[in-house]
Amino acid sequence: MSIALKLVPLKTSIGFINRRIIENNIFKRNSHVVSYRNAPPPHSKATRIGAVAVGATMWWWVLWHLWHEPDHITGEFDYPNPKTWSNSELGIPKDDL
Repeated sequence: MSIALKLVPLKTSIGFINRRIIENNIFKRNSHVVSYRNAPPPHSKATRIGAVAVGATMWWWVLWHLWHEPDHITGEFDYPNPKTWSNSELGIPKDDL
């Protein structure tokens, strides 16, 4: 008789034992709701109100800064006149000759 045929029952029993170990050691993560092929549970009222408040604050901040500081978006800052700069401001040493 072939040695492979003698090892078949051993292989199936080891596979069964491994399967039981894997089934018992399944990691359960409770960080978020997993919904497969069904709708997730609705968010609480506090979560919905908080999301609307954070979104409204963000849009207020963006529109406020667009209205009061548009140069940050368009990049049209006043450029100083380079003729008014002194040599010391530019880091040019004095001529000692």
